[in-house]
Amino acid sequence: MPDSLTFERKIQAITVADLAFPPREGGYAKGHETREEILRAALHLLVNSGYRAMSMRKIAAACGMKLGNLTYHFPTREDLVQALLDSVISSYEIEFDKIMHHPQLPPEGRLDLYCETVLEDLRTLKTTRFFPELWALSNHDPFVFERMHELYVRARAPLDEIVADMRADLPAEKRAALVLFISAAMEGLTVFAGYGKPFEPMMPALEGVATKAFKDLVRTIREEDIP
Repeated sequence: MPDSLTFERKIQAITVADLAFPPREGGYAKGHETREEILRAALHLLVNSGYRAMSMRKIAAACGMKLGNLTYHFPTREDLVQALLDSVISSYEIEFDKIMHHPQLPPEGRLDLYCETVLEDLRTLKTTRFFPELWALSNHDPFVFERMHELYVRARAPLDEIVADMRADLPAEKRAALVLFISAAMEGLTVFAGYGKPFEPMMPALEGVATKAFKDLVRTIREEDIP
């Protein structure tokens, strides 16, 4: 078995699926399939045409169904958005869970792989358009604001666990500030190096800078450095 450093050099970022759905337990299979088809259509419309174009009528048309059939599964647009965001974040949680339970990775290796996975995902069309679209909307829509806040709380939970393993001496509230900073620093690269952005070709270099900087930061920051 290779030592941890050799192994870390060989690991690659995990590819995150666009959506993830809960196991189909009970009910009609056709009903589950229809809900999943609706959510895929909604995601496609949001990514390619923007949130305001993601109307219930357009989603129904994209699925080849009547509006009444769509509202049977999702009575309101808010219900649909909630389900869509849950399916999106669930896809990340599945991959983050693999990182957290990887038998060969120490905490620093998990931090590397977590960050590399997030940064590589920023280069996809879905992520580059989906999240900024909703960030902008959340400035004016309280419902979307709350849903996005919930989504990112879930996304940061594995990172918080990794940092806690590396720095058990940091109080929870100061660790939370450190984790939020790392998450925000990565997400901010979307507008510069995401899909089709001017600095996308530099993403491998940016990943190297980011992962080293984050590891050094977590290793060396002192409790008194965080007010």
